[in-house]
Amino acid sequence: MLESIVHVCLAGLSIGMFIWLVASGLTLIFGVLKVLNFAHGTFYMLGAYLCYWVLGRMGENFWLGLAIGPLVVCAAGFLIERFFLRHVYHLALPYQLLLTFAFVLIFDDAVKILWGAGSLGSPNVPGLSGSISILGRNFPLYSLFMIAVGPLVALAMWTFLERTWWGRIIRASSSDREMAAALGVRVPALYTAVFVLGTWLGALGGGLAVPYVGLLTPGMGEAIIIDAFVVAVIGGLGSLKGAFFGALIIGLLSSFGTRFLPTFDMFLTFILMAAVLLWRPQGFFGEAK
Repeated sequence: MLESIVHVCLAGLSIGMFIWLVASGLTLIFGVLKVLNFAHGTFYMLGAYLCYWVLGRMGENFWLGLAIGPLVVCAAGFLIERFFLRHVYHLALPYQLLLTFAFVLIFDDAVKILWGAGSLGSPNVPGLSGSISILGRNFPLYSLFMIAVGPLVALAMWTFLERTWWGRIIRASSSDREMAAALGVRVPALYTAVFVLGTWLGALGGGLAVPYVGLLTPGMGEAIIIDAFVVAVIGGLGSLKGAFFGALIIGLLSSFGTRFLPTFDMFLTFILMAAVLLWRPQGFFGEAK
């Protein structure tokens, strides 16, 4: 029984870290730009497909695909923010959601045109494709790798935002855009940079998911964006710390639900979100309005 609990916990942590990578970019964008980017799951999907495409063109080198794929998605993020989102910052939230949802439909169809409507198999990662025995049962090495990557990304983001000059500028612009602009900060350029960074985080999560999900399918971003939104709401919109702990909770809840309550697995996440919203509407780490 103990080994089963340990393996369920480890599986939940690995699921949570995938959700965290996507939710971190979504949360960063909302925290600074105040935009709920429904197309963020699309960046996850594009990161996965472009990583897979690079693998097929450059000798099955997963790490090269992981480096190039998200960078290409960043170019799409730059164009979307510069020529579309920038013009709706002053509009109500529903207009922003409608615009970003339009890009979900556009990129889903683009993926079907470029790679087909069928599913694509995932490659193995050299050195991380096997398993390791934990308490007498095998556990995938790649899942352990993801459990390590998630906190490293969280630490890197905390260091960047809290300990660097650029991080202070980003936090200042998030708190008071007008005052930051009056002090000489080029706020539109800063917003573009933050959106591109958030795009890269979502695409990185997609690239890292290529060996994990088993099959790549058009529309795979819709499933992850739902979990990412739930995580952002539970943790507190705009709070990276909340997104990290929310992802851990949702990952563990999903893993334990699949193992012990498979009939109610899909409802547990939404039950938790409803309970949190009733008890603390701003989320665990959100600020009360």
